[in-house]
Amino acid sequence: IQLVESGGGLVQPGGSLRLACATSGFDFSTYRMSWVRQAPGKGVEWVGGIYEDGSRSGYGEAVKGRFTVSRDNTKSTLYLQMNNLTSEDTARYHCATGFGITGYRGRGTQVTVSS
Repeated sequence: IQLVESGGGLVQPGGSLRLACATSGFDFSTYRMSWVRQAPGKGVEWVGGIYEDGSRSGYGEAVKGRFTVSRDNTKSTLYLQMNNLTSEDTARYHCATGFGITGYRGRGTQVTVSS
């Protein structure tokens, strides 16, 4: 399994970013997928997840209404649209298999929200 995240960077408060996770080595279309994040000195936090066919998604309370998880099964790629970012969103973001924090994760991409 390979999960390669991209799209992170430095963004001002109130700004937006779109992360992508390119996958290979497994049948992406048959897996629920998630985004998780980890800030320095903190535990892993589930950001949100999506069902195999994209029909359902769920989000952690901290990001609900601001972040959107989507997927393109034809490209085996997972996305995370992040809007209205705050400093509390600063973390390393990982895509992961499954619908939670215990699945296989990629190396992640750093998101820093700062003015």
